[in-house]
Amino acid sequence: MPRYEYRCRTCGDTFELSRPMAESAAPAQCPAGHGDTVKLLSAVSVGGAAATPPGGGGGGGCCGGGCCG
Repeated sequence: MPRYEYRCRTCGDTFELSRPMAESAAPAQCPAGHGDTVKLLSAVSVGGAAATPPGGGGGGGCCGGGCCG
């Protein structure tokens, strides 16, 4: 289940809630009981292959590609 981050406008507390995507926009109550909260945008990290090939050779660009003399 996805986790969403919220901030309370009353006390300034930031907190997370696990909830279904269909409920991501539903109002959330802060742990202190305040109801004036806003959902924060979160940066998403996606894993994948390394951008640099093994051996560290960047390959592209003028001086990395061997076109400089």
